[in-house]
Amino acid sequence: MKFPVELILLALVPVFLLFVAGELWFLRRRGNLYDLRDSLCSAGLGLLHQGADKLAWLLVLPLYGWIYQQHRLFSFPDSALSFFLLFLGQDFLYYWFHRVSHRVRWLWAAHSVHHSSTRMNFTTAFRQSLMYPLAGMWAFWLPLAWLGFPPQQVVAVVLLNLAFQFFVHTQAVPKLGWLEYVFNTPSIHRSHHARNPRYIDHNYAGVLVVWDRLFGTFVEELDSEPCDYGTVKPVNSFNPLWVSVVEWRDMLLEAWRAENWRDRLIALFGAPEAAERVASKQRRVPPAKGVSA
Repeated sequence: MKFPVELILLALVPVFLLFVAGELWFLRRRGNLYDLRDSLCSAGLGLLHQGADKLAWLLVLPLYGWIYQQHRLFSFPDSALSFFLLFLGQDFLYYWFHRVSHRVRWLWAAHSVHHSSTRMNFTTAFRQSLMYPLAGMWAFWLPLAWLGFPPQQVVAVVLLNLAFQFFVHTQAVPKLGWLEYVFNTPSIHRSHHARNPRYIDHNYAGVLVVWDRLFGTFVEELDSEPCDYGTVKPVNSFNPLWVSVVEWRDMLLEAWRAENWRDRLIALFGAPEAAERVASKQRRVPPAKGVSA
């Protein structure tokens, strides 16, 4: 009986919890890095996300299978080279999914959940959105099935990529020298989670940071400008369900109240700062500077 690849992240939970305990011990003399309410909210969000994710795979895997069986361009043999190509392709697509999630309001409504904590520790990695299936995260991996990678392998690589990213959510690890030129690291990802104007909308890497360096979205974490974590528009709640839906509520209300179809489309699918300008017209107040951090 084959191991169901959809359960990879759940199977790794003991490892994740061991690292949480180790981080708590290692950083015990640095106050303010953990908050019980914040961590419990992140854990609740992680459980909600896992439930939605498993349901989504049940619905989406047949589509992946149909594309793979009927329309694939190539047939890759089971080999280390094929796995490497799949990893490379998925990591490239993850970069674009992540970048689009910061630049398109519809996807930001889901992804903002991950940025909603004002703390940065391993439990922040659990802070995922149950709304990702509705936002369309699954659609970004369809080209992999079309190219000829089996659906189960695609799912496995997607989840392994996300598992790797757990380990970059920490303040316990400093910069890592030459590794910063190749891989996503804690320092690189700390910058990504910061809402300082310098850091907003940078460092979209999953595993490899080469995409950020190639496409001009890399920014270095500076000691002279410590990261201020969270979103520019704070959530101010530890209720996992409310954190999951509050941005969707705001987005749909702003689209409903928009004065014309152009503003309505911007509220739904525009860049977050453009959507904020639409919302500011409704409030008749100046828009905030930047909202996708």
